[in-house]
Amino acid sequence: MYKYNLIEKNLHKLVLSSRLIRETTFDIEKLLFPSRAINNNYVFITGVARSGTTILLNSIYRSDLYASLTYSDMPFILAPNLWSKISIKTNNSIMKERMHGDGIEFNINSPEAFEEVFWKTFNEKNLDSFEKFSIFTNNVMNKYNKKRYLSKNNQNIKRVSIISNHFPLSKILITFRDPIQQAFSLLTQHKKFINLEKKDSFISKYMLLIGHTEFGYNYTPLIKRNLIFKNVLDINHWIEQWYLVYKRCFENYSNTKNINFICYEKLCSSRNYWLDILDSLDIQNIYEFKFKNSYKEINLDIDKQIIRKAKNVYYELSKLNLKL
Repeated sequence: MYKYNLIEKNLHKLVLSSRLIRETTFDIEKLLFPSRAINNNYVFITGVARSGTTILLNSIYRSDLYASLTYSDMPFILAPNLWSKISIKTNNSIMKERMHGDGIEFNINSPEAFEEVFWKTFNEKNLDSFEKFSIFTNNVMNKYNKKRYLSKNNQNIKRVSIISNHFPLSKILITFRDPIQQAFSLLTQHKKFINLEKKDSFISKYMLLIGHTEFGYNYTPLIKRNLIFKNVLDINHWIEQWYLVYKRCFENYSNTKNINFICYEKLCSSRNYWLDILDSLDIQNIYEFKFKNSYKEINLDIDKQIIRKAKNVYYELSKLNLKL
């Protein structure tokens, strides 16, 4: 986003800020590129941000079995086939590190979390939105000539139940990470993006347009009620959010057949765990992927009660077996 020129920035603002334009492009796409038989072969990756969702997305996408939204689909997210016909093609395949500064690299062909643009356009409370979602995902699969759709969207952690109910044959992967490490990473990114957004206001606008409110100026807590730690510059706020979200997920989804909890630490330390994930997704061609555990020494004032409760949830989640 920080490499966009003025014309590209204005195009993104125009297309993504107008619900009417987004809906219109979706309708044009549906008219010009009618979907084949609806295929609900979906994998949804979600979790609180900084839990390993992006690295899991990249690792599964490496199988070459899945279609996913990529940077090349911006800004006409809801009309990927139409945009591919009229956009200027680029061969820029140079990998560069993303703004998070976490070592994850991308190029224009890399998958990314742009799906929230759909849910900002079509309200999930309307039943016909899920019919439109099926059309939308099939359009993405048609563009990339794949039979499976791969989603990474941290915001889906708020709609796991409704996705599971509407798409019972889908696989939902909820990633989690050691609460102190994840909370510290969230706090670090929150501060980092606030500083970046001070220097370039387009970054804040861009993040809001694509529905990324996990940190920075647009930060919106996933759970807002009855918070003990409200100061977003205090690590305990982020630990409390971790605890409240994952406690709810564990209580509601630990026994749900099509939902698996993916432990980031296990992913980094156990090859067999990765192979089990491939097996659970019916990926038969085994391949390796390098997962790196970025452990940090953290010397901050952490509330003993909230971290004890978060650790208890972490241990319970870690004991869950993958549903193969």
